[in-house]
Amino acid sequence: MPNTPPATSPVVPSATSSIIPSPASGHAEGVSNDEFRAAMSRLASGVVLVTAQEPPLDPDDPTAPGSEDVGMTATAFMSVSLDPPMVLVSLREGSRMDELLDEQPQWAVSVLSESQRHIAGRFAMKGRVSDRLLFADIPYTRGEYTGAPLVGGALAVLECRTEQRVPAGDHTLVIGRVLTARVPSAEGGPLAYFRGRYRQLG
Repeated sequence: MPNTPPATSPVVPSATSSIIPSPASGHAEGVSNDEFRAAMSRLASGVVLVTAQEPPLDPDDPTAPGSEDVGMTATAFMSVSLDPPMVLVSLREGSRMDELLDEQPQWAVSVLSESQRHIAGRFAMKGRVSDRLLFADIPYTRGEYTGAPLVGGALAVLECRTEQRVPAGDHTLVIGRVLTARVPSAEGGPLAYFRGRYRQLG
């Protein structure tokens, strides 16, 4: 009988095999915070101002502070549905706007134009002054349904009502049904955000 080589089992790489990449330092999923930020900074996005009206502290007390306008610059904003019309904005978990929209279901969005970079920068500041002062010299009207500020000169303005809140890591995805949508200004191009800076197209 001819000699036959013994049967061999297939080689299975161990859990520590070099075939499997090791996670990047400090991040279990294999991507560091800096790597993720650098990659996503290459994605150009539009810039909007999200606004809402904070209800009065005590509506039954005429001497209590009244309602206050709150605003926040956002670049993570998108359309998610045509029928019904719905949009999504991503808010940092625990931010003032996140906490407000957890209680206040009505809010608004102003799509900023290229000439409104100062508004975007103002409402994106950390350790900023009160929102009342930030709105002081900005022309705006109030939304019919939300009462929230709609910035004058914006390319488009929308009023929304929260339909769903989805926790997503260190952010909250707020999905809103669009109650009104208008295009008050046809002049100028959009304000864009790319590689950590506000930019104009062209």
